[in-house]
Amino acid sequence: MHLPLNALRAFEVSARHLNLTRAADELNVSQTAVSQHIRNLEDRLGE
Repeated sequence: MHLPLNALRAFEVSARHLNLTRAADELNVSQTAVSQHIRNLEDRLGE
């Protein structure tokens, strides 16, 4: 199974901060992008 590294990174940073906005700030992307990456992982791995 291939998991995109940017999605894994978004998950890791979000988990560390426990906050999508702070994760987005650290990754220099929008909060929507972080949410989409996490949703992508959920779809691939199951909720």
